[in-house]
Amino acid sequence: MMLRGQMMEMPLLISDLLVHAETWHADSEIVSRTVEGPIHRYTYRDLGKRSRQLANALKSLEIKMGDCVGTLAWNGYRHLELYYAVSGSGAICHTVNPRLFPEQISYIINHAEDQALFFDLSFLPVVEQIASELTSVRHFVLMTDRANMPKDSSIPNLRCYEDLVNSHSDQLDWPEFDEKTASSLCYTSGTTGHPKGVLYSHRSTVLHAFASSLPDSLDISAQSAVMPVVPMFHVSGWGLPYSCVMNGAKLVLPGPKMDGVNLYELIEEEGVTMAAGVPTIWMMLLQHCQRNHLKIHSLKRVVIGGSAAPESMVDQLAEHGAEVRQLWGMTELSPCGTTSTPKFKHNGCDIATLRHLQGKQGRPIYGVKIRIVDDENQPLPHDGKAFGNLQVKGSWVLSQYFRRELDDNHTADGWFNTGDVVNIDTDGYMKITDRTKDVIKSGGEWISSIDLENILVGHPAVAEAAAIGIIHPKWDERPLMVVVLKEGMSATRDELIGFYEGKIAKWWTPDDVAFVDELPHTATGKLQKMKLREQFSSYKW
Repeated sequence: MMLRGQMMEMPLLISDLLVHAETWHADSEIVSRTVEGPIHRYTYRDLGKRSRQLANALKSLEIKMGDCVGTLAWNGYRHLELYYAVSGSGAICHTVNPRLFPEQISYIINHAEDQALFFDLSFLPVVEQIASELTSVRHFVLMTDRANMPKDSSIPNLRCYEDLVNSHSDQLDWPEFDEKTASSLCYTSGTTGHPKGVLYSHRSTVLHAFASSLPDSLDISAQSAVMPVVPMFHVSGWGLPYSCVMNGAKLVLPGPKMDGVNLYELIEEEGVTMAAGVPTIWMMLLQHCQRNHLKIHSLKRVVIGGSAAPESMVDQLAEHGAEVRQLWGMTELSPCGTTSTPKFKHNGCDIATLRHLQGKQGRPIYGVKIRIVDDENQPLPHDGKAFGNLQVKGSWVLSQYFRRELDDNHTADGWFNTGDVVNIDTDGYMKITDRTKDVIKSGGEWISSIDLENILVGHPAVAEAAAIGIIHPKWDERPLMVVVLKEGMSATRDELIGFYEGKIAKWWTPDDVAFVDELPHTATGKLQKMKLREQFSSYKW
């Protein structure tokens, strides 16, 4: 006979994160750079109060359990209030990426059947352009105060966010419901076909917040001052709006100004100890510091995801006293999967060993399982040599895309195919060598486009680089480097190809370099290799 434990059972709900923060971290600060311009400051106590007011406002708009509420907003305190008021009420907080094309934004909002749309002033022109196409949206709310409301707008019955919040009481008992209730919704960037929705639950979100807070993950505590530069409209800001509230960390939200000048100012003035974002962001910050001979003082840790951080960037941040921690994840993983935190055995290791470790995407955090398989779905060894297709399982991993019956991404035994080609070493560190669709196969052997890119951006004249495979009459494919040079800098083809000498196997060395003014990126900042392959489809060696 099975003997059951005799412990209390309480549902894991997003609203409980907020209640905990405003009870035990009431005076911890939330600092936001606003779209209107000024810096806004308040506390977790204020966040709790205004979130309850907003929840009552949503009820007055007849937003019900299970309804989707869309947001088009930067990282700011009003967006944070929506995270908690919407999900805490039992509705679904649907963060929409405003960097997508208007047609994609319309598709996503209509597919989700959003009942209300909240948006920052920055996105008023976009919403005015598509409002008539949004068939399900009953309420349009501009996230500003009365003084900044437009005198006229083509959007009928446009509501003012501050008027809406301030007209409602802060008296509210958050409802209690099943922890598997849907909490939030995020769509993939949709580089091919329509974007696909990933529907998170309260349970998956809270478990993800627990795991991502751990010292070996993002290491968040009440002593932290965290600046999520990764947008809150992209995979819930890597979960930081939840994990920071769970732990009572000071939050510094950069709003729409994510350039080097403004980020440096916020980091220095607010004592930011940890920041998170894609490599492009840190490249801008480092270039600003280099041009102006500035030192970053408070920053201790930089979490980098979206694409691999070049070793040169790791070195430069280390000069400012900041440790780089690689993060690998996906929208389908909520998003955290692995981090590159060293083990005890690595204490005291030399810089070269440490950099090699930091160049990997890292070990899985508790709650996520990973494996690599061959094209026949047979497991491959974790020896640091075998390359295979990465598959994942876990408590915050997608089981099925939103409102899609067919799902070719999952195996018969429940593993999710990520589309990444990786190896895993004997210590459990995973290294992405490519996306399945981007790997370069030359003479039957694989060449890592990511390694080629990371090496070349270490050249002092290179701002950005992409490696693509071009059809070759003898070797099937050979690598071509597509390069953007830094402003005012110059370099030749031979100089850049020579830069690889001694760094990779000779047969990996790219055969040519093409110089361009800019590289195509997705709405989330990732390189669009498919567009580059189209652009260079007629290239001849």
